[in-house]
Parts: sequence; C-alpha cells; structure tokens
Amino acid sequence: MPAFDKDHRTMSNRFRLDRANGKIMGVCAGIAAHFDIDPMLVRLGFVIGTLAGFGSAILLYIAIALIAD
Repeated sequence: MPAFDKDHRTMSNRFRLDRANGKIMGVCAGIAAHFDIDPMLVRLGFVIGTLAGFGSAILLYIAIALIAD
C-alpha cells in the first residue's frame, strides 16, 4: 500500500495570489483559481460582503493580500 502524505501538497493545490489575472492585488482571482470558479463571482461576493458587513470584507481582503504569497 503506497504511503500518502496529506501535508505534502503540490503547487497547484496551494492558494496563491493571481496577480496576472487580478484587478487590484489578485486576491479574488487567486481564490477563484483555487476553487476553479469564475473570478467575477468572487468579486461580487466581496462587494456584497462589504456592503452587508459595513466594510468588514475590506479588512478580510487586505489580510489575505498581506498574508498570502
């Protein structure tokens, strides 16, 4: 039986900012690439989250941009 190391991930499985396809810092494009969905849906989610959460999604966006990559 082959050993499986679930802590050893390939580069395609890791979250990375996608600055090439991103609009501001590549956070939404990186999230979309990680989950294989349309980046516009992620951007729309951040806009709705910002409006509904009184700007708290902006803090989350900045935190992801500073921590990732």
